[in-house]
Amino acid sequence: MFRNQYDTDVTTWSPTGRLFQVEYSMEAVKQGSAAIGLRSKTHVVLACVNKANSELSSHQKKIFKVDDHIGVAIAGLTADGRVLSRYMRSEAINHSFTYESPLPVGRLVVQLADKAQVCTQRSWKRPYGVGLLVGGLDESGAHLYYNCPSGNYFEYQAFAIGSRSQAAKTYLERRFENFTNSSREDLIKDALIATRETLQGEKLKSSICTVSVVGVGEPFHILDQETVQQLIDTFELVTEEEPPAPEPASEPAAADQGGAEQGAGAEQGAAPDEGVAPMDI
Repeated sequence: MFRNQYDTDVTTWSPTGRLFQVEYSMEAVKQGSAAIGLRSKTHVVLACVNKANSELSSHQKKIFKVDDHIGVAIAGLTADGRVLSRYMRSEAINHSFTYESPLPVGRLVVQLADKAQVCTQRSWKRPYGVGLLVGGLDESGAHLYYNCPSGNYFEYQAFAIGSRSQAAKTYLERRFENFTNSSREDLIKDALIATRETLQGEKLKSSICTVSVVGVGEPFHILDQETVQQLIDTFELVTEEEPPAPEPASEPAAADQGGAEQGAGAEQGAAPDEGVAPMDI
């Protein structure tokens, strides 16, 4: 990953047409704690993992309110994310003061992408080392955008960024077709399950995750820890009750007992691989 010939300046192209410092900033996003976003027709849910670096310290804030109808979750350098969220807040206030109407989510995302792009074209600047999931609601409905340090932005139905986010993406890809018509509670449940996928077996608790919601008739707000823990306990009880439900296919034992045992052994051998989300290291 480390190169020393073409990565000394953000404006220096490599012979293969790459800007390594921009790629390094995108790598910083992958090293940050995971952030997840989902949207339906009426709601957007943002969730993130916010572990503390030490048992003696508190965690850093990863979800920021921009306006009553917009919020942002970050992965990467928290300081850069804090500066960009302050910029977004300023733009939203200026638009509201000038036009007396809420700032459209898409317009704010474009302004943010333009600001990030400038840092890839000035030799005395460095790219922002943070990725942002911008969720909001405007006249055209609910929106979820991902802003990349390179200045690119994309709209998603559901997305995950940060470390071990591939496991969450795998879960979201299996479920995203249902998100459009999902209720607020179902979106939050899916966000918590996707967050749990990024923990690699560690128990999900409200102390290590943050969840926020914005929707029709519901301004952007962050759920308190007690509410999040109740939701976690609820869906964990459901998942504990689920394994007995899918009964093994009771095939008629027409074959001999040895053949039935072989079939059962094959089913048991295939079961661990089925539904397992790949983990990126």
